[in-house]
Amino acid sequence: MAAINGAGLRIEGPLAQFTRRAPAFTPDDLKGEFEHIVLAVKAQDTETATRSLAPHLSADGYVVSAQNGLNELQIKKVVGDARTMGCFVNFGADYLEPGVIQYAGRGAVVLGEIDGRVTARIGELHRTFLDFDDRAIVTTNIWGYLWGKLAYGAQLFATALTNDSIAEALADPEYRDVYVEVAREVMRVARARQITPEGFNGFDPRAFAPDADRAIADHSLDEMVAFNRRSAKTHSGIWRDIAVRRRRTETDAQLGPIVTLGAEVGVPTPLVSRLIALMHEVEDRRRPQSHETLDLLKAALPN
Repeated sequence: MAAINGAGLRIEGPLAQFTRRAPAFTPDDLKGEFEHIVLAVKAQDTETATRSLAPHLSADGYVVSAQNGLNELQIKKVVGDARTMGCFVNFGADYLEPGVIQYAGRGAVVLGEIDGRVTARIGELHRTFLDFDDRAIVTTNIWGYLWGKLAYGAQLFATALTNDSIAEALADPEYRDVYVEVAREVMRVARARQITPEGFNGFDPRAFAPDADRAIADHSLDEMVAFNRRSAKTHSGIWRDIAVRRRRTETDAQLGPIVTLGAEVGVPTPLVSRLIALMHEVEDRRRPQSHETLDLLKAALPN
């Protein structure tokens, strides 16, 4: 906050370099009421941040979740369905230091009402987001995009068990069974909950259906490798949280709901559950980020 107020917010990277001055406040210092709030905190901080912002949200306003995970579920518990807007983002970005963000690569940007309607306000929000990415779209199936990102996110959590880049990890034939099966678990939960997952940036949800041909899954992984090789962001934010920032990851907030929601519909998620346990061990420095740790996840694959 001090850095932004002192020198502005600086954006770096191959796509854009600029500085913008805008006031930054702690929750206790924030005054006023706002119609539109873009929430961009880590998933585990969603409820706390939403409760802090709720007194500043106008009666006919809404909160937009520009995050990873199913954070709309948490937001709407605090401010209600009518004041919650769905959002899916897959562009590459990293926090480098106070007041400095790396914008590393373009990716899908999707907006949608959580009830699937196409409204005047979603059109207005879309026009605003086009200032950021002229390929941003509106969908009637925002939950499908969010669940697709959950499956891709589970794959990224698995890559973060090592020090390999995203592209290197997903390209490694030694561990492709892991990346395929962890995505299949998420897709099984989604479909059991009547969600139709959507594809983006090489991730094809049909490739990770239980009965999908393995060649289709390999093709989707190849497309994801190609997408990630084009980004200046080589490693996931999950990896960065552990290796660089040495802080807790979004493991429980992103992967935990997959297990919980799967149990509600009778879909087991043993690989995701094992991934959660291994992530905690790596966060606690009880295991290193290494292929040996990823091997432990591989050992949990169904026979």
